[in-house]
Formats: sequence, C-alpha cells, structure tokens
Amino acid sequence: MSKNNISFILHKPQLSENIGACARAIKNFNFNRLVLIDPKPTFPNDKILATSVGAKDIINQSKNYNNLEDAIRKIDIIIATSTRFRNKNVKHIKLVDLKKINFKKKIGFLFGSEASGLSNNEISYANYTLQIPTNPDFKSLNLSHSLIIIAQYVASLIKLKNVPFQKSKKIKSASKKEIQLMLDLCIKNLDEINFFRPKEKRAKMLENLRNIFYKMDLSNKETRILSGVFASLGKKR
Repeated sequence: MSKNNISFILHKPQLSENIGACARAIKNFNFNRLVLIDPKPTFPNDKILATSVGAKDIINQSKNYNNLEDAIRKIDIIIATSTRFRNKNVKHIKLVDLKKINFKKKIGFLFGSEASGLSNNEISYANYTLQIPTNPDFKSLNLSHSLIIIAQYVASLIKLKNVPFQKSKKIKSASKKEIQLMLDLCIKNLDEINFFRPKEKRAKMLENLRNIFYKMDLSNKETRILSGVFASLGKKR
C-alpha cells in the first residue's frame, strides 16, 4: 500500500485559505497528492501559499484541471464526500467502511465547493459517497476539516496489514479514461438515434447513465467488449 496512490480532489474550491489549509492537512499525514478542479481564486496565490505554511511543496506539485472528467482519468476509485444522503443508486459508506477499500488501487477523495458541496451530477462520477459522522443537527464542516479527518483516518488504516480481496492477477481494472471513452461511444450512438428525449431531460439521463458505469468494477477487457458492442450497434444503422 502506498500513500502515493491517494489523491485529495477539491472541486471548485472558493477560498484561498481553505486551499492552503487543505495542503497543510495533506502533508500533516504524509500524503502528497492535491488536485484542484476550476478553483475560484487565482492558483497559486500568496494567500494560498501563506496558509499552507510548511506545505508549499504540496501546492507547487499539485495538479489543476478545468473539469472533473480530466481530473479523474487515472484514478481507479472515486469516493465523494457528502453531508447529505443521496437518493441515488450509489454505495453510501461510513468512515469505518474505508477499511474494506483496496488501497493498492489509485484512490481519489472528492470534496465539493464550500458553498454548495457536490451536485448529483458530480456524485454520478463516484464509486462511493462518504459521510463523516457529525452532530445530526449541525452537519456543516469546513472543507479543510473534512479533509483532515479523512486523511488522518486513512493514514491510520494503511499502516495496518490489510488482506486485499482475491482477484486474478491477469485481470486489470479499467481506468476512468477507458470507462469514459466507452461511455462517450455509447452516448454518441444514443444521440444518433435521438434517444435522449425530451431534450430538457438529457442532462439527467446522462447523469444516470454515468452512475451505472462508474460504480461498476469493470475490467479493461470488459470495457473493450462493451465499446465493441456500442460500435457494432452504430454500424448496424
């Protein structure tokens, strides 16, 4: 198990101070991967660097993306944090359930913006949603506080000897990039037969479609098979 496999992803963070504090929290527990998606403040800036204190190296080596899809392409398992239980067909887990996660894979913890958290559309890219146990009458947590709770818990877990689920060494899990390419092909064919009707429901239908494929533990061979199926269906028309 390697701490290099774990990324902390901030989706549209709004405050420089929170970004800096998150970098500091990451370094507190010897992690090093900070990913930002479309941050509101200029990145990096003096306030971010000042708040990060001794974690400027985390800021300097962080990755900055324009959108969620690009940010998660090389990650195997996305765990989205949420204070709300979502009425979605996605696995909801607690902190204690993290001990069941295979940390030999590339794991990404996804955090929403300070004002609105993660939307259902963003949740649809996740394999799991994670809720930190808090006072049920006051669930709001600062972004950096949420991150440091998870970072500390994960750091304590990966120090333990963990027996992974048995799986054939010949089977390689599909990357997010492979799943996205397969899904793009599926959507292209569905668009050609005008499947997404009425048009105003297209975004919601795409969200549900992503939910189906992203939560599945597909192998790269399975994604190739499905891509072939979608391509063949397109040729038949």
